[in-house]
Amino acid sequence: MRKRIPYLLTAALILCARASWAQQPVAPPAPLLPLPTEKQMAWHEMEMNAFIHFTTNTFTGREWGNGDESEALFNPTALDVRQWTKTLKSAGFKGVILTAKHHDGFCLWPSKFTDHSVKRSPWKNGNGDVVKELSIACESDGLKFGVYLSPWDRNHAAYGQPAYINYYRNQLKELFTNYGPVFEMWFDGANGGSGYYGGANETRKINGATYYDWPTTLDSVRNIQPQVLFFSDAGPDLRWCGNENGTAGLTNWNTISNDTLYAGKPRIEGLLNTGAANGTKWIPAEVDVSIRPGWFYHSKEDTMVKTPERLFQIYLSSVGRGSTLLLNIPPDQRGLFHEKDVKALQGFRKLLDTEFKKNLAAKAKATATSFRGSASMFGAAKITDGKKETYWSTHDEVKAATININLGRQQQVKYIVLQEYIRLGQRISSFTVDVKQAGDWKQVAEGTTIGYKRIFKIDPVTTTEIRLNIKESKACPLISEIAIY
Repeated sequence: MRKRIPYLLTAALILCARASWAQQPVAPPAPLLPLPTEKQMAWHEMEMNAFIHFTTNTFTGREWGNGDESEALFNPTALDVRQWTKTLKSAGFKGVILTAKHHDGFCLWPSKFTDHSVKRSPWKNGNGDVVKELSIACESDGLKFGVYLSPWDRNHAAYGQPAYINYYRNQLKELFTNYGPVFEMWFDGANGGSGYYGGANETRKINGATYYDWPTTLDSVRNIQPQVLFFSDAGPDLRWCGNENGTAGLTNWNTISNDTLYAGKPRIEGLLNTGAANGTKWIPAEVDVSIRPGWFYHSKEDTMVKTPERLFQIYLSSVGRGSTLLLNIPPDQRGLFHEKDVKALQGFRKLLDTEFKKNLAAKAKATATSFRGSASMFGAAKITDGKKETYWSTHDEVKAATININLGRQQQVKYIVLQEYIRLGQRISSFTVDVKQAGDWKQVAEGTTIGYKRIFKIDPVTTTEIRLNIKESKACPLISEIAIY
């Protein structure tokens, strides 16, 4: 009996050591740079925002005003911004961006730096302020508020000269000082051309790369509201998707290198739509598209409002490809969303609720060919736990793996939703999706990037199992969720 004691002690020590080793925390994957900031992550999670184009163009039938339009034209008869925000809230939008000033230079707030604004209009006897009303309505209805301030101004006499930059910065200061938190500032590449310019009626050209001195201009805004995101063709925080038809790239990296890009520069073919796998900055694509052919309301387009089915397809090709959708809904001459636009939005919301009603993968059994350190905190179960802050991952050296989800019984499947854990970088560059039928695996989808969210609509199939085959990754892959509908 005495001879067995050392052996038993040794075995016990080994078991204790193993237990202690097994309880040691497994380090998470190292970040793959670049990474999204917290405000960019919040933007990703918004998924759908609304654009509102509203100015004198609404009353002239134009898309781009010349700058010589009379302020008396702006006279909505029944403006109700709460109708806008309530409609958008019920349709699932999270934020609103208003054209506070379009290229015509007319300001929807009573700017003290110009008379070309609502203060010279008959609306509310010149005492109205659309920007203020909408910012208050957004706060009341739980929507974030954003502004578009056109860099190009076809009304201002000093456009093209240094004095105009001071004017533009002064107006930015007004907007960011007097109207509460602004989540996004939007400006585009339409800069310079023919215009009224205080009566000069001439063509003026500017150097878009230098004229606005964007670093200084944007810093002046950051000093007031550091949480704001800046959108332009190439950032610095959010980039254009490269088209206005509602389509993000099938390959859609959230990264580009924007040191050679600026708003209005001739674009490198396809770069804004696809991003760059080796981009040095996290600048995700925003997809802007209008519910009508034009950006401003025109009665002749009342029969051309996009159907709920078309809006749903746009959702799949924007949010469903890892971008955020910015859908324009223009108020009419009454200052209301037209009934046909409202009906389309309601139908769109109903489609979203119907098609994504029940996640068949919620709490379903998930397995993987490997997981990081054999630690449950990185196990496949994290993919179906419904928590956005948990994720499955592999060992550092493993860049290809397979995840299997067992639905428990035969289920009809129409949509497959994949999400990477992008807080640690975007990684996956090639994958396929299979379903099991009659004991065999059948491929139903394939892609390159996933990013924040990737949605596949497939021909409906009945199956008990679905698997994701990650074929290539820039680093060990991370999946936060797989949802099945």
